[in-house]
Amino acid sequence: MEAKDRTPADWVAYLARVHEGLQSGLEDLNRYYEGKQELSYLNEELLEELGDQIRQVVINWPSLVIDSLEERLDVEGFRYADDESAAKDLWAIWQANGMDEKSQQAHVDALVMRRSFLVVGTNEKDAATPLVTVESPIQMQVDRDPRTRCVRAALKRWHEQDPLTDAVTDRYAALYLPDETVYYRQTSVTSWQETDRDKHKLGQVPVVPLVNRGRIMKPNGVSELARILPLSDAACKIATDMMVSAEFHAVPRRVAFGVDEEDFQDANGNKVSKWSRIAGRIWAMSKKKGGDDGADVIQFPEAQLSNFHATIELLARLVGGLAGLPPHFLGLDTNNPPSADAIRSAETRLVKRAERRQRSFGGSYEDMNRLILRFRDGEWDPRAMSLETLWRDPSTPTFAQKADAIVKLVQANILPVEQGREDLGYTAVQRQRMQEMDQDALQRAVGADFAAEYGPKPPVEPPGAPPGDVPPEG
Repeated sequence: MEAKDRTPADWVAYLARVHEGLQSGLEDLNRYYEGKQELSYLNEELLEELGDQIRQVVINWPSLVIDSLEERLDVEGFRYADDESAAKDLWAIWQANGMDEKSQQAHVDALVMRRSFLVVGTNEKDAATPLVTVESPIQMQVDRDPRTRCVRAALKRWHEQDPLTDAVTDRYAALYLPDETVYYRQTSVTSWQETDRDKHKLGQVPVVPLVNRGRIMKPNGVSELARILPLSDAACKIATDMMVSAEFHAVPRRVAFGVDEEDFQDANGNKVSKWSRIAGRIWAMSKKKGGDDGADVIQFPEAQLSNFHATIELLARLVGGLAGLPPHFLGLDTNNPPSADAIRSAETRLVKRAERRQRSFGGSYEDMNRLILRFRDGEWDPRAMSLETLWRDPSTPTFAQKADAIVKLVQANILPVEQGREDLGYTAVQRQRMQEMDQDALQRAVGADFAAEYGPKPPVEPPGAPPGDVPPEG
Protein backbone atom coordinates (compact mmCIF):
# COMPACT_ATOMS: atom_id res chain seq x y z
CA MET A 1 0.00 0.00 0.00
CA GLU A 2 1.33 3.44 -0.94
CA ALA A 3 1.87 5.93 1.86
CA LYS A 4 -0.68 8.40 0.46
CA ASP A 5 -3.41 5.73 0.66
CA ARG A 6 -2.77 4.74 4.29
CA THR A 7 -5.40 5.60 6.86
CA PRO A 8 -4.36 6.50 10.43
CA ALA A 9 -5.17 2.92 11.48
CA ASP A 10 -2.95 1.61 8.68
CA TRP A 11 -0.10 3.87 9.82
CA VAL A 12 -0.39 2.59 13.39
CA ALA A 13 -0.26 -1.05 12.30
CA TYR A 14 2.63 -0.44 9.90
CA LEU A 15 4.81 1.64 12.26
CA ALA A 16 4.14 -0.70 15.19
CA ARG A 17 5.27 -3.68 13.11
CA VAL A 18 8.46 -1.90 12.00
CA HIS A 19 9.17 -0.76 15.52
CA GLU A 20 8.80 -4.28 16.93
CA GLY A 21 11.41 -5.51 14.48
CA LEU A 22 13.92 -2.92 15.73
CA GLN A 23 13.27 -3.28 19.46
CA SER A 24 15.71 -6.12 20.09
CA GLY A 25 18.68 -4.29 18.58
CA LEU A 26 17.89 -1.06 20.41
CA GLU A 27 17.59 -2.81 23.75
CA ASP A 28 20.90 -4.63 23.17
CA LEU A 29 22.65 -1.29 22.59
CA ASN A 30 21.03 0.14 25.70
CA ARG A 31 22.23 -2.82 27.79
CA TYR A 32 25.80 -2.31 26.59
CA TYR A 33 25.70 1.34 27.67
CA GLU A 34 24.37 0.37 31.10
CA GLY A 35 26.93 -2.45 31.49
CA LYS A 36 24.30 -5.20 31.58
CA GLN A 37 25.26 -7.08 28.41
CA GLU A 38 25.58 -10.84 28.31
CA LEU A 39 29.04 -12.41 28.46
CA SER A 40 30.48 -13.37 25.08
CA TYR A 41 33.21 -15.81 24.05
CA LEU A 42 33.09 -17.85 27.29
CA ASN A 43 32.47 -21.60 26.92
CA GLU A 44 29.00 -22.63 28.10
CA GLU A 45 30.37 -25.77 29.80
CA LEU A 46 32.77 -23.64 31.83
CA LEU A 47 29.93 -21.33 32.87
CA GLU A 48 27.87 -24.33 33.95
CA GLU A 49 30.76 -25.81 35.93
CA LEU A 50 31.63 -22.55 37.68
CA GLY A 51 28.03 -21.80 38.56
CA ASP A 52 27.85 -19.00 41.14
CA GLN A 53 31.54 -19.11 41.96
CA ILE A 54 32.39 -16.44 39.40
CA ARG A 55 30.58 -13.45 37.95
CA GLN A 56 31.10 -11.63 34.70
CA VAL A 57 33.56 -8.74 34.94
CA VAL A 58 32.23 -5.81 32.88
CA ILE A 59 34.73 -3.25 31.61
CA ASN A 60 32.22 -0.59 30.64
CA TRP A 61 34.05 1.05 27.76
CA PRO A 62 30.74 1.70 25.88
CA SER A 63 29.65 4.05 28.67
CA LEU A 64 33.06 5.77 28.64
CA VAL A 65 32.93 6.31 24.87
CA ILE A 66 29.41 7.80 25.00
CA ASP A 67 29.88 9.97 28.09
CA SER A 68 33.23 11.37 26.93
CA LEU A 69 31.52 12.70 23.80
CA GLU A 70 28.21 13.74 25.37
CA GLU A 71 29.95 15.78 28.08
CA ARG A 72 31.15 18.18 25.37
CA LEU A 73 27.67 18.84 23.90
CA ASP A 74 26.10 21.77 25.76
CA VAL A 75 23.56 24.07 24.09
CA GLU A 76 23.91 27.69 25.20
CA GLY A 77 21.33 29.51 23.10
CA PHE A 78 19.91 30.28 19.67
CA ARG A 79 20.41 33.20 17.32
CA TYR A 80 18.83 34.64 14.17
CA ALA A 81 21.16 35.33 11.26
CA ASP A 82 20.14 39.00 11.09
CA ASP A 83 20.57 39.63 14.82
CA GLU A 84 23.85 39.31 16.70
CA SER A 85 22.09 38.94 20.04
CA ALA A 86 20.69 35.62 21.18
CA ALA A 87 17.01 34.84 20.62
CA LYS A 88 15.72 35.45 24.15
CA ASP A 89 12.20 34.17 23.46
CA LEU A 90 13.42 30.81 22.17
CA TRP A 91 15.83 30.43 25.08
CA ALA A 92 13.02 31.20 27.53
CA ILE A 93 10.89 28.41 25.99
CA TRP A 94 13.91 26.08 26.13
CA GLN A 95 14.33 26.80 29.83
CA ALA A 96 10.62 26.53 30.57
CA ASN A 97 10.60 23.00 29.16
CA GLY A 98 13.66 21.94 31.17
CA MET A 99 15.64 21.26 28.02
CA ASP A 100 18.98 21.87 29.75
CA GLU A 101 18.52 18.47 31.40
CA LYS A 102 16.39 16.77 28.74
CA SER A 103 18.80 17.62 25.93
CA GLN A 104 21.52 15.65 27.70
CA GLN A 105 19.23 12.62 27.83
CA ALA A 106 18.40 13.07 24.14
CA HIS A 107 22.11 13.22 23.25
CA VAL A 108 22.90 10.03 25.19
CA ASP A 109 20.06 8.07 23.60
CA ALA A 110 21.00 9.31 20.12
CA LEU A 111 24.66 8.39 20.56
CA VAL A 112 23.81 4.95 21.99
CA MET A 113 20.72 3.94 20.01
CA ARG A 114 21.32 5.83 16.76
CA ARG A 115 18.62 8.46 17.30
CA SER A 116 16.26 10.14 19.71
CA PHE A 117 13.32 12.46 19.03
CA LEU A 118 12.06 15.97 19.82
CA VAL A 119 8.28 16.43 19.87
CA VAL A 120 6.60 19.86 19.88
CA GLY A 121 3.00 20.39 20.89
CA THR A 122 0.52 22.84 22.36
CA ASN A 123 0.87 23.68 26.02
CA GLU A 124 -2.63 23.66 27.47
CA LYS A 125 -1.51 25.65 30.52
CA ASP A 126 0.34 28.38 28.59
CA ALA A 127 -0.31 28.84 24.87
CA ALA A 128 2.66 31.24 24.59
CA THR A 129 5.06 28.50 25.70
CA PRO A 130 4.73 25.43 23.44
CA LEU A 131 5.45 22.05 24.99
CA VAL A 132 8.69 20.27 24.02
CA THR A 133 9.49 16.68 25.02
CA VAL A 134 12.33 14.30 24.18
CA GLU A 135 11.53 10.70 23.29
CA SER A 136 13.48 7.46 23.25
CA PRO A 137 13.73 5.28 20.11
CA ILE A 138 12.58 2.40 22.32
CA GLN A 139 9.16 4.11 22.39
CA MET A 140 9.05 6.00 19.08
CA GLN A 141 9.42 5.16 15.39
CA VAL A 142 9.27 7.45 12.34
CA ASP A 143 8.71 6.88 8.64
CA ARG A 144 10.55 9.03 6.08
CA ASP A 145 9.61 10.04 2.58
CA PRO A 146 12.19 8.26 0.37
CA ARG A 147 12.30 11.24 -1.99
CA THR A 148 12.77 14.09 0.50
CA ARG A 149 13.88 12.02 3.54
CA CYS A 150 11.53 14.18 5.63
CA VAL A 151 9.39 12.60 8.35
CA ARG A 152 5.90 11.87 7.03
CA ALA A 153 4.55 9.90 10.03
CA ALA A 154 5.64 9.04 13.57
CA LEU A 155 4.29 6.70 16.23
CA LYS A 156 4.94 6.74 19.96
CA ARG A 157 3.85 3.75 22.07
CA TRP A 158 3.91 3.59 25.86
CA HIS A 159 2.29 1.64 28.66
CA GLU A 160 1.35 1.93 32.30
CA GLN A 161 2.39 -0.58 34.97
CA ASP A 162 1.05 -1.69 38.30
CA PRO A 163 3.56 -0.31 40.86
CA LEU A 164 3.19 -3.42 43.05
CA THR A 165 3.42 -6.22 40.48
CA ASP A 166 5.06 -4.40 37.51
CA ALA A 167 2.33 -5.91 35.35
CA VAL A 168 1.35 -3.86 32.28
CA THR A 169 -2.16 -2.48 32.77
CA ASP A 170 -2.79 -0.27 29.73
CA ARG A 171 -1.07 0.42 26.43
CA TYR A 172 -1.35 3.70 24.52
CA ALA A 173 -0.13 5.21 21.26
CA ALA A 174 0.07 8.61 19.60
CA LEU A 175 0.22 8.86 15.81
CA TYR A 176 1.76 12.09 14.47
CA LEU A 177 0.74 13.08 10.93
CA PRO A 178 1.34 16.34 9.00
CA ASP A 179 -2.13 17.76 9.72
CA GLU A 180 -3.28 15.89 12.82
CA THR A 181 -2.28 13.88 15.86
CA VAL A 182 -4.38 10.81 16.72
CA TYR A 183 -4.37 9.10 20.13
CA TYR A 184 -5.15 5.42 20.70
CA ARG A 185 -5.63 2.84 23.43
CA GLN A 186 -4.78 -0.79 22.72
CA THR A 187 -7.71 -3.18 23.15
CA SER A 188 -6.00 -6.39 21.93
CA VAL A 189 -2.68 -7.57 20.54
CA THR A 190 -3.34 -6.06 17.11
CA SER A 191 -6.30 -3.76 17.76
CA TRP A 192 -6.19 -0.06 18.70
CA GLN A 193 -9.15 2.13 19.64
CA GLU A 194 -9.04 5.86 18.85
CA THR A 195 -9.54 8.02 21.93
CA ASP A 196 -8.82 11.56 20.71
CA ARG A 197 -7.78 13.55 17.65
CA ASP A 198 -6.07 16.93 17.33
CA LYS A 199 -6.33 18.54 13.88
CA HIS A 200 -3.55 21.11 14.07
CA LYS A 201 -3.18 21.65 10.28
CA LEU A 202 0.57 22.28 10.55
CA GLY A 203 1.37 20.68 7.24
CA GLN A 204 4.37 19.06 8.92
CA VAL A 205 4.85 16.24 11.41
CA PRO A 206 5.73 17.88 14.78
CA VAL A 207 8.48 15.31 15.42
CA VAL A 208 12.18 16.06 14.82
CA PRO A 209 14.70 13.16 14.83
CA LEU A 210 18.00 13.81 16.59
CA VAL A 211 20.21 11.51 14.50
CA ASN A 212 23.75 10.37 15.27
CA ARG A 213 26.02 9.89 12.26
CA GLY A 214 23.24 9.83 9.73
CA ARG A 215 24.23 8.61 6.27
CA ILE A 216 22.62 8.89 2.86
CA MET A 217 21.27 5.35 2.92
CA LYS A 218 20.94 5.26 6.71
CA PRO A 219 19.07 8.48 7.54
CA ASN A 220 18.05 7.10 10.95
CA GLY A 221 21.65 7.00 12.12
CA VAL A 222 24.40 4.67 13.32
CA SER A 223 25.25 3.92 16.94
CA GLU A 224 28.47 5.38 18.29
CA LEU A 225 29.07 1.95 19.85
CA ALA A 226 28.95 -0.04 16.61
CA ARG A 227 32.72 -0.11 16.13
CA ILE A 228 33.78 -0.91 19.68
CA LEU A 229 31.30 -3.59 20.81
CA PRO A 230 33.46 -6.54 19.64
CA LEU A 231 36.44 -5.09 21.51
CA SER A 232 34.30 -4.49 24.59
CA ASP A 233 33.08 -8.10 24.52
CA ALA A 234 36.66 -9.33 24.20
CA ALA A 235 37.82 -7.19 27.15
CA CYS A 236 34.99 -8.45 29.37
CA LYS A 237 35.87 -12.03 28.44
CA ILE A 238 39.59 -11.55 29.19
CA ALA A 239 38.82 -9.84 32.50
CA THR A 240 36.46 -12.66 33.50
CA ASP A 241 39.08 -15.25 32.52
CA MET A 242 41.56 -13.39 34.69
CA MET A 243 39.25 -13.71 37.69
CA VAL A 244 38.78 -17.42 37.02
CA SER A 245 42.54 -17.84 36.87
CA ALA A 246 42.96 -15.79 40.03
CA GLU A 247 40.62 -18.16 41.85
CA PHE A 248 42.17 -21.41 40.67
CA HIS A 249 45.74 -20.67 39.62
CA ALA A 250 46.99 -17.44 41.23
CA VAL A 251 47.26 -19.26 44.58
CA PRO A 252 50.19 -21.72 44.76
CA ARG A 253 48.94 -25.27 44.06
CA ARG A 254 49.89 -28.20 46.28
CA VAL A 255 49.88 -31.93 45.70
CA ALA A 256 49.75 -34.37 48.61
CA PHE A 257 50.86 -38.01 48.22
CA GLY A 258 49.97 -40.86 50.54
CA VAL A 259 47.22 -39.04 52.44
CA ASP A 260 43.48 -39.62 52.71
CA GLU A 261 40.50 -37.28 52.91
CA GLU A 262 40.27 -37.62 56.70
CA ASP A 263 43.91 -36.59 57.10
CA PHE A 264 43.08 -32.93 56.37
CA GLN A 265 42.17 -31.23 59.63
CA ASP A 266 42.78 -27.98 61.45
CA ALA A 267 44.82 -27.39 64.58
CA ASN A 268 41.93 -28.59 66.76
CA GLY A 269 41.55 -31.83 64.90
CA ASN A 270 38.45 -30.72 62.98
CA LYS A 271 38.08 -31.68 59.35
CA VAL A 272 38.68 -28.74 56.97
CA SER A 273 36.61 -27.98 53.87
CA LYS A 274 37.78 -28.47 50.32
CA TRP A 275 38.00 -24.72 49.82
CA SER A 276 40.24 -24.36 52.86
CA ARG A 277 42.60 -26.88 51.32
CA ILE A 278 42.51 -25.09 47.96
CA ALA A 279 43.13 -21.68 49.49
CA GLY A 280 46.21 -22.97 51.23
CA ARG A 281 45.26 -22.67 54.86
CA ILE A 282 47.24 -24.59 57.47
CA TRP A 283 47.10 -28.35 57.12
CA ALA A 284 47.62 -30.71 59.99
CA MET A 285 48.00 -34.50 59.70
CA SER A 286 49.52 -37.32 61.68
CA LYS A 287 51.56 -38.70 58.81
CA LYS A 288 55.14 -37.62 58.35
CA LYS A 289 57.00 -36.73 55.19
CA GLY A 290 59.40 -39.51 54.17
CA GLY A 291 57.89 -42.02 56.58
CA ASP A 292 56.86 -45.59 55.93
CA ASP A 293 53.38 -44.45 54.83
CA GLY A 294 54.89 -42.59 51.87
CA ALA A 295 53.31 -39.21 52.66
CA ASP A 296 54.73 -36.25 50.75
CA VAL A 297 53.60 -32.73 49.73
CA ILE A 298 54.96 -30.66 46.86
CA GLN A 299 53.99 -27.13 45.70
CA PHE A 300 53.73 -25.71 42.19
CA PRO A 301 54.51 -22.02 41.61
CA GLU A 302 51.50 -19.71 41.30
CA ALA A 303 50.37 -18.49 37.86
CA GLN A 304 51.23 -14.97 36.73
CA LEU A 305 48.35 -12.83 35.41
CA SER A 306 50.44 -10.35 33.43
CA ASN A 307 49.38 -11.91 30.11
CA PHE A 308 45.79 -10.82 30.85
CA HIS A 309 46.98 -7.31 31.68
CA ALA A 310 48.81 -6.98 28.37
CA THR A 311 45.80 -8.20 26.39
CA ILE A 312 43.40 -5.79 28.08
CA GLU A 313 45.86 -2.93 27.50
CA LEU A 314 46.06 -3.81 23.79
CA LEU A 315 42.26 -3.83 23.53
CA ALA A 316 42.12 -0.47 25.33
CA ARG A 317 44.49 1.05 22.78
CA LEU A 318 42.33 -0.26 19.94
CA VAL A 319 39.21 1.22 21.54
CA GLY A 320 40.97 4.55 22.01
CA GLY A 321 41.97 4.61 18.34
CA LEU A 322 38.46 3.80 17.08
CA ALA A 323 36.63 6.13 19.47
CA GLY A 324 39.12 9.00 19.34
CA LEU A 325 39.75 8.88 23.10
CA PRO A 326 43.05 10.12 24.58
CA PRO A 327 45.17 7.41 26.26
CA HIS A 328 44.64 8.82 29.76
CA PHE A 329 40.87 8.40 29.36
CA LEU A 330 41.45 4.64 29.21
CA GLY A 331 43.90 4.53 32.09
CA LEU A 332 46.95 4.16 29.82
CA ASP A 333 49.48 6.15 31.83
CA THR A 334 52.77 7.35 30.43
CA ASN A 335 56.05 7.57 32.29
CA ASN A 336 55.99 11.37 32.43
CA PRO A 337 52.92 13.49 33.28
CA PRO A 338 51.55 15.01 30.05
CA SER A 339 51.74 18.75 29.58
CA ALA A 340 48.73 20.93 28.84
CA ASP A 341 49.68 21.12 25.16
CA ALA A 342 50.04 17.33 25.00
CA ILE A 343 46.60 16.85 26.54
CA ARG A 344 44.99 19.22 24.03
CA SER A 345 46.78 17.49 21.17
CA ALA A 346 45.58 14.08 22.35
CA GLU A 347 41.98 15.34 22.49
CA THR A 348 41.97 16.74 18.94
CA ARG A 349 39.96 13.88 17.41
CA LEU A 350 37.48 13.81 20.27
CA VAL A 351 36.93 17.58 19.98
CA LYS A 352 36.39 17.31 16.23
CA ARG A 353 33.83 14.54 16.76
CA ALA A 354 32.00 16.75 19.23
CA GLU A 355 31.95 19.61 16.71
CA ARG A 356 30.47 17.27 14.09
CA ARG A 357 27.71 16.24 16.48
CA GLN A 358 27.05 19.89 17.31
CA ARG A 359 26.46 20.61 13.65
CA SER A 360 24.06 17.72 13.05
CA PHE A 361 22.24 18.04 16.38
CA GLY A 362 22.10 21.82 15.95
CA GLY A 363 20.10 21.41 12.73
CA SER A 364 17.53 19.33 14.62
CA TYR A 365 17.21 21.96 17.33
CA GLU A 366 16.68 24.62 14.68
CA ASP A 367 13.85 22.56 13.17
CA MET A 368 12.43 22.20 16.68
CA ASN A 369 12.44 25.99 17.14
CA ARG A 370 10.68 26.55 13.82
CA LEU A 371 7.90 24.28 15.04
CA ILE A 372 7.84 26.14 18.37
CA LEU A 373 7.32 29.49 16.60
CA ARG A 374 4.62 27.96 14.41
CA PHE A 375 2.72 26.64 17.43
CA ARG A 376 3.11 29.93 19.27
CA ASP A 377 2.39 32.44 16.48
CA GLY A 378 0.09 30.40 14.25
CA GLU A 379 2.24 30.94 11.15
CA TRP A 380 5.70 30.08 9.89
CA ASP A 381 8.35 32.71 10.61
CA PRO A 382 10.62 33.25 7.55
CA ARG A 383 13.39 34.55 9.85
CA ALA A 384 13.52 31.15 11.53
CA MET A 385 14.88 29.59 8.34
CA SER A 386 18.28 31.06 9.21
CA LEU A 387 18.40 30.13 12.89
CA GLU A 388 21.71 29.15 14.47
CA THR A 389 22.30 26.97 17.54
CA LEU A 390 24.95 28.25 19.95
CA TRP A 391 27.14 25.58 21.56
CA ARG A 392 29.75 25.66 24.28
CA ASP A 393 33.31 25.19 23.06
CA PRO A 394 33.98 21.41 23.17
CA SER A 395 37.75 21.80 23.59
CA THR A 396 39.47 21.99 26.96
CA PRO A 397 41.97 24.88 26.99
CA THR A 398 42.70 26.49 30.32
CA PHE A 399 40.52 29.49 31.08
CA ALA A 400 43.56 31.74 31.54
CA GLN A 401 44.96 30.87 28.10
CA LYS A 402 41.64 31.40 26.40
CA ALA A 403 40.95 34.67 28.20
CA ASP A 404 44.41 35.99 27.33
CA ALA A 405 43.91 35.23 23.63
CA ILE A 406 40.45 36.83 23.56
CA VAL A 407 41.63 39.99 25.38
CA LYS A 408 44.35 40.46 22.76
CA LEU A 409 41.84 40.03 19.91
CA VAL A 410 39.43 42.52 21.50
CA GLN A 411 42.18 45.08 22.12
CA ALA A 412 43.27 44.78 18.49
CA ASN A 413 39.67 45.46 17.37
CA ILE A 414 39.56 42.06 15.66
CA LEU A 415 36.86 40.74 17.97
CA PRO A 416 33.89 42.62 19.50
CA VAL A 417 33.53 42.46 23.27
CA GLU A 418 30.22 40.60 23.04
CA GLN A 419 31.74 37.92 20.80
CA GLY A 420 34.62 37.58 23.25
CA ARG A 421 32.19 36.95 26.09
CA GLU A 422 30.41 34.33 24.00
CA ASP A 423 33.71 32.61 23.18
CA LEU A 424 34.58 32.52 26.89
CA GLY A 425 31.52 30.37 27.45
CA TYR A 426 29.16 32.80 29.18
CA THR A 427 25.50 31.93 28.65
CA ALA A 428 23.00 34.16 26.88
CA VAL A 429 21.48 35.21 30.22
CA GLN A 430 24.89 36.08 31.67
CA ARG A 431 25.83 38.11 28.59
CA GLN A 432 22.54 40.00 28.79
CA ARG A 433 23.23 40.90 32.43
CA MET A 434 26.73 42.07 31.47
CA GLN A 435 25.27 44.31 28.76
CA GLU A 436 22.84 45.83 31.27
CA MET A 437 25.68 46.42 33.75
CA ASP A 438 27.77 48.05 31.01
CA GLN A 439 24.85 50.29 30.05
CA ASP A 440 24.20 51.35 33.65
CA ALA A 441 27.86 52.13 34.22
CA LEU A 442 28.02 54.15 31.00
CA GLN A 443 24.93 56.15 31.87
CA ARG A 444 26.26 57.00 35.31
CA ALA A 445 29.65 58.03 33.98
CA VAL A 446 28.34 60.00 30.99
CA GLY A 447 25.60 61.66 33.03
CA ALA A 448 28.08 62.97 35.63
CA ASP A 449 30.50 64.34 32.99
CA PHE A 450 27.79 66.03 30.94
CA ALA A 451 26.35 67.71 34.01
CA ALA A 452 29.75 69.09 34.90
CA GLU A 453 30.83 70.15 31.40
CA TYR A 454 27.69 70.81 29.41
CA GLY A 455 24.83 71.10 31.88
CA PRO A 456 22.86 74.39 32.46
CA LYS A 457 24.77 77.05 34.43
CA PRO A 458 23.61 80.24 36.20
CA PRO A 459 23.71 83.35 33.97
CA VAL A 460 26.76 85.63 34.29
CA GLU A 461 26.08 89.41 34.63
CA PRO A 462 28.20 91.64 32.36
CA PRO A 463 30.47 94.17 34.10
CA GLY A 464 28.69 97.41 35.04
CA ALA A 465 25.21 96.08 34.37
CA PRO A 466 22.54 96.84 36.95
CA PRO A 467 21.46 93.91 39.10
CA GLY A 468 18.94 91.65 37.39
CA ASP A 469 19.65 93.17 33.93
CA VAL A 470 21.05 90.13 32.19
CA PRO A 471 20.97 90.05 28.37
CA PRO A 472 19.31 86.95 26.93
CA GLU A 473 21.62 84.19 25.72
CA GLY A 474 22.46 84.20 22.01
